[in-house]
Amino acid sequence: MEWDWSFAREIMPILLQGLKITVLATLLGAVVAAVTGMAFAILKLSPNRAVSRTTTAVASFIRGTPLLVQLYFVFYVLPDIGIRMPALAAGVLALGVHYATYTAEVYRTGIENVPRGQWEAARACNLSPVQMWRHIILPEAVPPMLPALANYLISMFKETPLLSAITVLELMNEAKIVANTDYRYLEPMTLVGVLFLCISLVAVVGVRLLEKRYPHLGH
Repeated sequence: MEWDWSFAREIMPILLQGLKITVLATLLGAVVAAVTGMAFAILKLSPNRAVSRTTTAVASFIRGTPLLVQLYFVFYVLPDIGIRMPALAAGVLALGVHYATYTAEVYRTGIENVPRGQWEAARACNLSPVQMWRHIILPEAVPPMLPALANYLISMFKETPLLSAITVLELMNEAKIVANTDYRYLEPMTLVGVLFLCISLVAVVGVRLLEKRYPHLGH
């Protein structure tokens, strides 16, 4: 089968529409991962052993099971108990919670690297726990975490093709529909690879810039 440039140009708008959904799912999933990961990290650091151990066990279970299984569970199993959501929302939730178990470790490491003097200074100023975390600990801990968090963002982007399994019309699913409709796989699958590569390369450049800014936690 030879490459057909006219067919490639014809299907590009469809693939770009799928790419928009892919990028949207990645960004929304990153927000869920950032917020949920922070919650996991704080609970893991809780002085209450029951809370800490339970959170660790839950995070280990999520991290230890395939993302594809979790996608099926959220989209196909939860409706059986009355929890229904659109395919994109289910995909974002599963992606976000899955990667939250990884970002939680990044947060935990960053928080533990905050100098003990900062904690003591916050207590000496009689700050409430919320004020301490908001004004002292997180501003000190989060910036050096950015390179590692950005790497997970790239990994999440590369895993979005799994969303096609739950009918999300992201880039890979659009390409499969085009290929199965026209019985041509060369152009759509090649273009999918090129689009993923282009965005991944741009993201990698961004990560490298972050690593130069924060070299001590860049890896």
